Amino acid sequence: MVGLGIQNFEQLRESRCFYVDKTAFIKEWWENMDAVTLITRPRRFGKTLNMSMLEQFLSV
Repeated sequence: MVGLGIQNFEQLRESRCFYVDKTAFIKEWWENMDAVTLITRPRRFGKTLNMSMLEQFLSV
């Protein structure tokens, strides 16, 4: 199933929807140790989903 419009990583996972794995983003972001991270992408490029994924990863 394709989870069109789902912006919550936990909901996407529990729904067993297809997802393009972007967990390498977490590793890259963590290793850069930047004071500020600005994520600029056009609409519908998964910014909210990436932040939700990061929240789920760090809240364990």
